[in-house]
Amino acid sequence: MRTRAKVLAAILCTVAALTTSGGTYVSASSEAADAKTEVTIGFSSDGDSFDPCTGFGYTGSPLFSNLVKVNGEDQLENDLATEYSVSDDTLTWTFKIRDDVKFTNGDPLKASDVAFTFNTTKEKATYMDLTMLESCTAIDDTTVEFKLTKPCVTFIYTVAQVGIVPENAYSDQFGLSADQIIGSGPYKMAQWDKGQQFILEANEDYYGEQPAIKRAVVLVQEEDARFVAAQAGNVDIALTSATLATTDIDGMHVEKVDSVDNRGITLPTVPDEGKTTEDGYKIGNNITCDVNVRKALCYGIDRNQIIDEALNGFAQPAYSECDGMPWWNEEDVIETDADYAVQLLEESGWEDTDGDGIREKDGEKLAFNLMYFAGDSMRQAVAMSVANQAKENMGFDITVEGVSADDTIKRMFSEPMIMGWGSDSPMTSYMLFDSSNAGKTDFYNPEFYTNEKTDEYLEKAMSSLSIEDSYEWWKKAQWDGETGTCMRGEAPWAFYVNMTHLYYVKDGLNIGKQRIHAHGQAWPLIANLAEWTWE
Repeated sequence: MRTRAKVLAAILCTVAALTTSGGTYVSASSEAADAKTEVTIGFSSDGDSFDPCTGFGYTGSPLFSNLVKVNGEDQLENDLATEYSVSDDTLTWTFKIRDDVKFTNGDPLKASDVAFTFNTTKEKATYMDLTMLESCTAIDDTTVEFKLTKPCVTFIYTVAQVGIVPENAYSDQFGLSADQIIGSGPYKMAQWDKGQQFILEANEDYYGEQPAIKRAVVLVQEEDARFVAAQAGNVDIALTSATLATTDIDGMHVEKVDSVDNRGITLPTVPDEGKTTEDGYKIGNNITCDVNVRKALCYGIDRNQIIDEALNGFAQPAYSECDGMPWWNEEDVIETDADYAVQLLEESGWEDTDGDGIREKDGEKLAFNLMYFAGDSMRQAVAMSVANQAKENMGFDITVEGVSADDTIKRMFSEPMIMGWGSDSPMTSYMLFDSSNAGKTDFYNPEFYTNEKTDEYLEKAMSSLSIEDSYEWWKKAQWDGETGTCMRGEAPWAFYVNMTHLYYVKDGLNIGKQRIHAHGQAWPLIANLAEWTWE
C-alpha cells in the first residue's frame, strides 16, 4: 500500500493540488487569516444537476432547505416547517412554515414555492417517487397542504428528501450552472466548474445560525487523486476507501461513519427470452433466473472473508437492504454454508461433468460477467472476492468487469452487478422490490423481480396508519416463513457487506455529529457542513 502511495504521489501530486479555475492553486492553508473559516474537500462527483426536483440532495444538502430533516441523532426535526398535522385518514398532510426565509436571489420563500417544488418534482417523475401525491396546494403564504391518493406511511421521509426551489426563478436550466442554483440553505453556490470543482459560501441571509465554515472548496477527484491530495496537504478532508484507509498520513486521521450503505449483487430473476426494455436493452439471464443459483451465491460466500481480504475490516456483514432498522426482519440473517449452496446447485442440475472445476448444465457453463462501476476500488475488491470464493466453493466461473455508467444502464437488466442501496426510510424497500418498479432505469429493480405476495405485504405496509404499524408488513415482505425478498426466499439480491464510510480528516477539523449515512459517501458527509468547526 505504501509503495502504491509513493508512485501515485509522484504522478498525481501536481494535478491534485490545482483547481481548474484558471489554473489557480487552491490550498487548505493558503491564507492564514482564513485557515479557521475555510475547508478544502476531496470529493467524488458533482453530478449533472443540482436540481432537487430531479433528485439532487435526497440525502441532505447545505444548499437547499427542506420542510423537515433528519438530524445527527437520526431523528426527524422541523426545518422550514414550524409544525405539521396529519388527518385521521392519513390522506391530508398540512404544514405551517416559517415566514422569515429568503432564497439566495433575495426572494422570500412562501408556501407557494413549496407547492411548486413538489408538484414539479411529481411531474418530472425522475428520481423521487411522488406517485402517491394527488396535489400540493398553498393555502396561504405560510400554509401548504398535501393530498395523497392513498395512505403512504413513508411520506414524511419523502418530505425530508425534497429541497425547496423558487417558483419565480425556476426554468429548464435550473441547477445546471452556478447562477441557476438558488436555494435557502446555509450555503450558496459561488462557483461551479463542472467535473472539476465547486465552491460553497455561507449564505448571509440564512434563517438559522450562521456556520463557522464560511467557504468550502470542493474538488472533484478520482479516488487515487484524493489520496495523493491528502498526502500532499492540499485538502482538509477527503473521501477514501477501505483499500487506502490503512495508510497513515501525517497530520490527518481517518474518520469512520456507520452506514446502511450495503453492497451486494443484483441477480436478474427472469430468463433471456429475447425481450428488451422500452429503450432496447436486453432482459434476462439464463443462469441467474434459477433461484437455486441465486441462493447459492447467498449461502456459499463468506461475508467476513470479503470484509477481511477486500475491505481491510472496514465493513459489517449485510443480510438485507435495511439491516438493523426498525422494519428489519432478523430472520434475514443466514449462515455461510457452502455445502448447502452446492446442494442447491446440484438439485438444479448444475454438475462439473468434465472435471475443469466449473459446473455446467445442458452444455452451458455456470458462468456470467459481474459488473462494477469502473474506478470504484471498493466494489472491484468485493467483486473479486465474491468471484474467487464462488469458484473455489461452488464451481462458478465469474468474470469481473469494470463498466461505465452508460454501459451499466444498457446491461444491468441481463447481467449481475455489484450494486448498493441503503437509507433511513423503508421507502427504499418498496422501490427495490415492488413489481411496479421492475425494469426501470432508476437502478432499483433491474432484476425484474415480481412477486404477488411481496406486493401484497408492501401495499399493506404503505397503507398503515403509522410507521410503527407498518413494521410487521415490511418484515413479512422480507420473509413470511415461506417466501420473500430475502436471501432465504427469492433472493433477487445477494447482500454481502454494509460499508463503513471513511474519510481522511485533517487534525483539528470537527465534522459534527454525522447521522447514519445512507447510500453514497459524498453528499451525506457535507449535509451538515454548517455544523463543522476548526478547533
